[in-house]
Amino acid sequence: MSPSDRWDLGRRGFLAGATAVAAAATVPALAHRADAAEVSDAAANRPNILVILTDDQPLETEWATPRTVDWLVDGGVRFSHGHVATPLCAPSRSSVFSGRHARHHGVRDNSSPYNLDQSTTVQRHLQDAGYRTGLFGKYLNAWHNTDNPPHFEEWLLNDPVTYNNGTYNDNGTVRAIPGYSTTVVRERALKFLDKAATDPRPWFAFVAPKAPHAPNTPEPKYANTPVPEWNGRPSVTETDRSDKPPYIQNANRTLDDGRTVRRNQLRTLLSVDDTVQALHDKLADLGQLRNTLVFYLGDNGYSWSDHGWGAKSVPYRPAVEVPFYVSWPAGGLGAGTVDDRLAANIDIAPTILDAAGIAPSPLHDGQSLLGNARRDHLLVEWWHRGPGGNPHTWSSYKSTTEQYVEYYTLHTDDNGQQVGTGEVVFREYYDLVKDPYQLTNLLYGATPADERRLGIPALAAKLAADRAA
Repeated sequence: MSPSDRWDLGRRGFLAGATAVAAAATVPALAHRADAAEVSDAAANRPNILVILTDDQPLETEWATPRTVDWLVDGGVRFSHGHVATPLCAPSRSSVFSGRHARHHGVRDNSSPYNLDQSTTVQRHLQDAGYRTGLFGKYLNAWHNTDNPPHFEEWLLNDPVTYNNGTYNDNGTVRAIPGYSTTVVRERALKFLDKAATDPRPWFAFVAPKAPHAPNTPEPKYANTPVPEWNGRPSVTETDRSDKPPYIQNANRTLDDGRTVRRNQLRTLLSVDDTVQALHDKLADLGQLRNTLVFYLGDNGYSWSDHGWGAKSVPYRPAVEVPFYVSWPAGGLGAGTVDDRLAANIDIAPTILDAAGIAPSPLHDGQSLLGNARRDHLLVEWWHRGPGGNPHTWSSYKSTTEQYVEYYTLHTDDNGQQVGTGEVVFREYYDLVKDPYQLTNLLYGATPADERRLGIPALAAKLAADRAA
């Protein structure tokens, strides 16, 4: 099947989904204080929602998740340009919940989770509309484990987030639970799904294992599983980084470092694949597989020593692009198609509300992925916490063909608020068609005439407009 054929099938699938959603949308929007019985009746035929969010999962990891691929790619839609709006855990998760950029939801770094306006979250909207809501696994960095996560009816919140023998907020009681955390989270999520056999309400489940985040500790049965050999990519073996910002020029991660992280990440993801298969089988047993809208993605990517960098937080593709799968057979998203639109984690909340027939939030920065709405670029940002250090705060205009990046004298203070002069201290521009590994910063040594030829003034203006919106 050609790429154009796949796109046509995907487009028709989404249009079918849009038709189903349009029918659901004929149900009047539910008022915040609607009678509980009315809410339950109106919600009865809406899809269940399952969001599976991994931690630090980059692309090129599908070897470890074959059953996830069988279900959600072969039986759903793969977004070939899936992104996060901020490549850092808490900001990204807040974008999933709120459908907003970090500059709008307020969680710019990993130290300020309480800046999130909980009234804007998708779990609040779904709960108000009669959904049963559950959270299992990691929530937001720096969230106190004695605080219950708002707008969830049930939860097993892992904090501090560990792989073995963790501490959990279990529906309001903080207690230790022995065992491998991915398995613990899986079993509690399955119990939540089991209640669908007797509870007619639609449900929303947020399932968030620690894997494959460092220290990438695999489950004992996978501790020595051989993984395919990997010889890096051009961005890993790049020798001349003189065109990159100083922090990248000084980065020192090697190919062997990248191999180690990759191997351990893949081994931890094998347990995630077990969890996804168990969730699939449970939905099949309950007869709810067809009318469950499922999302699978990472909260950010990760650099396997690309440009010498061995983490996230950078504007380069391995950190900002993530696996992004969606399945909803009853909504037309079950044909095994590829969608080449630019998609992001800010699109999840709008898509969920659209599918559930709930009025969209005017605060959303994202857009529903139902139908065929398309953007030409995405705002991607990251903030440095505290003064000094690297990388500097940056913002980026990112499309499927080019990327323009600005670094600033900005950082977040102890309250997670942005401070600094905002002076631009470094810029990058990459032609992603000719240079997909971002080896050549075309702004290095560029003249004003070169910049005009590359269209930099227009990109800079668009980025400024995005940051001001």
